Amino acid sequence: MLFRQFVDEDLGCASYLLGDKEAGEALLVDPAYAIEPYLAEAERLGVRIVRVLETHTHADHVSGHGRLALEHGLPVSIHKEAQAEYPHDPLGDGDEVAAGTVRLRCLHTPGHRPEHCCFLAATVEGGAGELGSRALAGSALLTGDSLFVGSVARPDLAVEAREGAEGLFDSLHRLLELPDDVRVFPGHVAGSLCGSGMSSDPSSTIGAERKGNALLAVATVQEFVDETSGTAAPRPPNMERIVDLNRGPFLPASPPPAPVEAVPGTTVLDVRAATAFAAGHVPGALNVPVSGTSFGTKAGFVLQPDERIVLHAASTEEAELAARCLCAVGFLELEGYLADPQASETLAPVELDELEELLAAGNVELIDVRELDERDAGYIPGSRHIPYRLLRAYGAPVGNGKSVVTICESGARAAIAASVLAAAGVNARPVLQGGIEEWQRRGGHTVEFRRCGS
Repeated sequence: MLFRQFVDEDLGCASYLLGDKEAGEALLVDPAYAIEPYLAEAERLGVRIVRVLETHTHADHVSGHGRLALEHGLPVSIHKEAQAEYPHDPLGDGDEVAAGTVRLRCLHTPGHRPEHCCFLAATVEGGAGELGSRALAGSALLTGDSLFVGSVARPDLAVEAREGAEGLFDSLHRLLELPDDVRVFPGHVAGSLCGSGMSSDPSSTIGAERKGNALLAVATVQEFVDETSGTAAPRPPNMERIVDLNRGPFLPASPPPAPVEAVPGTTVLDVRAATAFAAGHVPGALNVPVSGTSFGTKAGFVLQPDERIVLHAASTEEAELAARCLCAVGFLELEGYLADPQASETLAPVELDELEELLAAGNVELIDVRELDERDAGYIPGSRHIPYRLLRAYGAPVGNGKSVVTICESGARAAIAASVLAAAGVNARPVLQGGIEEWQRRGGHTVEFRRCGS
């Protein structure tokens, strides 16, 4: 069986190309909007993609099934409960799809979403007949957003959290009925917002997860509901918009960004490194470096779904990369990238030595822009907590007449936060080099926050 895994490093999403090389046919599961890597690999292997399958309607990234249908005439399959508004072949539990001697069996596994399915893939001898029990040993299970390596999917993105958790519990226990040596290939690895605590390992086995995945050891539905339905993790940005895009009519490819002059009424998204932004940027620009981790997710939190966006990049290649990543999270139409940016504004970073002096003198307001669980584990006394992703919509005054310093774990989110505040007219400066960990390593004082019952 031909089998290839593709992982989007920016979003932590996985796609799969699998099939029969001798027959020259392959299936593609959960394609991302950037379909070029799949087409190139299929051409390299000498196979023809004959069908696209979706485990579910994705909420964190735009799918590429529309491009594959429009540009290459490929049929698309998804479970009938997805209520897809595009032409598709509806799948039901137990249905099988073939590519040569390879069979994919649909296992309806609701929980993350009502339509969610896993796909069990194996080779059938001679290419005839259905996928029998003897073929299950050593087969591949594409688990989508149900079972992850070391964790499980979120139950709160499509239905009420407790309802989703109850469905997910039953679905996971259905998967645990499979043999231990069935290989597990998840729809996400670490870095995705569709689950928490997942490993960066790209695969596992049913046996390994049975032994090492703590959430699979939870004995009762009620315990599982209590364990999984109270997640404090943020929802994927633009979630409703992305679901609508993935459920709606097929989406064509977006054109690459073109050079433009300054465009009135637009938001400038500066995708250069934070140090370059600090040295000089367009007034009012927001800074989310495309070279950093999870660029698409971070940009999605900062940008508003329908605003007009112009990029400020260090090169044409950097602008095109940023545009591709933005398309993946639902920003399909950009105004272009600045051909001659007037970078007349600067932003002075703060070193930890200076921060210590400023705090001692009471001259600044320090804003911790990490997530709540990170802050609870240790924060600088007197700091104010506002996650970077909420700052642009934050209604209360910031600074109270003082300058503001932003801080996070390493400097990346602090830089984004400072750019958001500066664009709003606040005198804000980020701690770019180091952060809370470095503060603690130097002997700086932090305190933990303990919630009732913890």
